[in-house]
Amino acid sequence: MREFKRTDRVADQLQKELAVLIQREVKDPRLGMVTVSGVEVSRDLGYADVHVTLLGENDDERVAENLKILKRAAGFLRGQIARRIKLRHVPELRFHYDASLERGQRLSSLIDEAVAGDRSRHDDEGER
Repeated sequence: MREFKRTDRVADQLQKELAVLIQREVKDPRLGMVTVSGVEVSRDLGYADVHVTLLGENDDERVAENLKILKRAAGFLRGQIARRIKLRHVPELRFHYDASLERGQRLSSLIDEAVAGDRSRHDDEGER
């Protein structure tokens, strides 16, 4: 079995190129600070699921607007990728919001609260 599949290599290259292209080439002023957190490419290289995160406030309306902008720019981005990466067929780009960063921050704050609660209970018991 090979260590690296071709789809993984293509996904890594797409992630690098898309990160640069979205930041430098997409000129929509409504688009926030978008980070490409991961790319999954289908086996036949027909499509690529691009997972993005947003910097700052992430309410549902803002996320939906940014995804809509990226979806509209998908053809342009695909054309730019075709010029930069040598592939016979550039995958169709499908953008998805990645909420894992947000969930991780929420879990981290819950853990911090639980630890602080345990410390305060332990300190209260120690004083008695």
